[in-house]
Amino acid sequence: MGQITSLFAHKVAGIASQSVDTGALLDSIGINPELPADPSKMITDEDYYLFLERIADAEETGHTLPLRAGNAMRCDDYGAFGLAWKSAATLRGSLNRAERYSRVLTSVATHTVETAKGGAFANLNRKGKRITGLRLSNEATLASMLTIAQEVIDEPIKLLGAYFKHAAPKIVSDHERFFGCPVHFSSDRDALLISQESLTLPTKLGDPGIAKFFDSHLETELAKLENDSALGKRVKIQISHALSEGLPTISDIANKLAMSGRTLQRRLSDQGHSFQALVDDARRELAERLLASSNHSLSDIAFLTGFSEQSSFNRAFKRWAGQTPRSFRLSAQGQ
Repeated sequence: MGQITSLFAHKVAGIASQSVDTGALLDSIGINPELPADPSKMITDEDYYLFLERIADAEETGHTLPLRAGNAMRCDDYGAFGLAWKSAATLRGSLNRAERYSRVLTSVATHTVETAKGGAFANLNRKGKRITGLRLSNEATLASMLTIAQEVIDEPIKLLGAYFKHAAPKIVSDHERFFGCPVHFSSDRDALLISQESLTLPTKLGDPGIAKFFDSHLETELAKLENDSALGKRVKIQISHALSEGLPTISDIANKLAMSGRTLQRRLSDQGHSFQALVDDARRELAERLLASSNHSLSDIAFLTGFSEQSSFNRAFKRWAGQTPRSFRLSAQGQ
C-alpha cells in the first residue's frame, strides 16, 4: 500500500462543490479538517483515490474536479518540492528537480523527463490499478504541474500535447481548454509534452531569499579567487550552483567551463584535485552556510545540497563536521 501527501486531499476539499460534505470525507480518511494542510502528513493511496471518487460522483461537473484541484495548487503549498521549482534557473531545471524530489509527495508515483521531437515529455509514472480515483489523481497531478510551472515562468508555457493512459471522459473540451493543446486519451503514457522554447524559459526565482543567498554565496566564493588558474575554486562554485538539481557529473561541470570532461579531469589531476573531493567540499561548505545564515528547514537544506533524503544528509554532515546539522546550526546561530 502506497502513501500520498495529505496536502492533495486538502486542496481537493477546498475546491469541491458546497453540496459535498468535505469535512466528513476528510475525517473519514484520518485528516482533521480543522487543521491546516501539512505536506509531510501522509495518507494511503487507496484512501485518497476513494476520496476523489466520492467527490467526483457527488458533483455535476465531477470530470473537471482534477483540473480545478490542479489549478488551485501553488509552489508554496509543496514545501521543499515547491522550493525545487522556484530555485531552478529554467523550466527544464524545475522538471529535473521534480524528477529527483517527487518522493517527498508520494511513494506510488515518480516523474521523469524524456527528450522528444520539439521538446520533452514530463512523464508521470504511477503504480496501481487504473481505477477511477487513480485516473482522477493522474489528471490532477499533471494539471498542478502545469499550474506551478506557469507560476514561476513569466511567459505562457506552450504545451504540444497532454497524454493520459485512461479513456476519455464524456466531455473533453474542458481538458483541452485547461491544457491549451490537443489532449490524447487511451495513450501509452501520462505526460505533458512541453515545447523546447518553453523548457528554456528562465524562472522568476520566486523565492528571493534563495536567490539572494546563492548570489551572496557565489560572490563570496568568487572573492576568494586569486586568479583564473584557481581551477578547483571555479569547479566548486559551479558544483554549488548545480547541487539542487542533483549531483552534477564532471561532464556537467566541464560544459559550464567550456571544456571537455576529459580535459577537466586531467587539469584537476595536474593540480592535485579529485572531482569527487571537490563535490564533497562544495556540499559541506554550502550546508554550513545555509545552516548558519538561513532559516530553511533541514529537509530543505538537504535538498539544496544535493540529497534526496534528510537522513542521508544528516549522516554526511556528521561525517564532515563531527556533529549533527541541528547542533551545528544552534552553535553557529548562537554565536
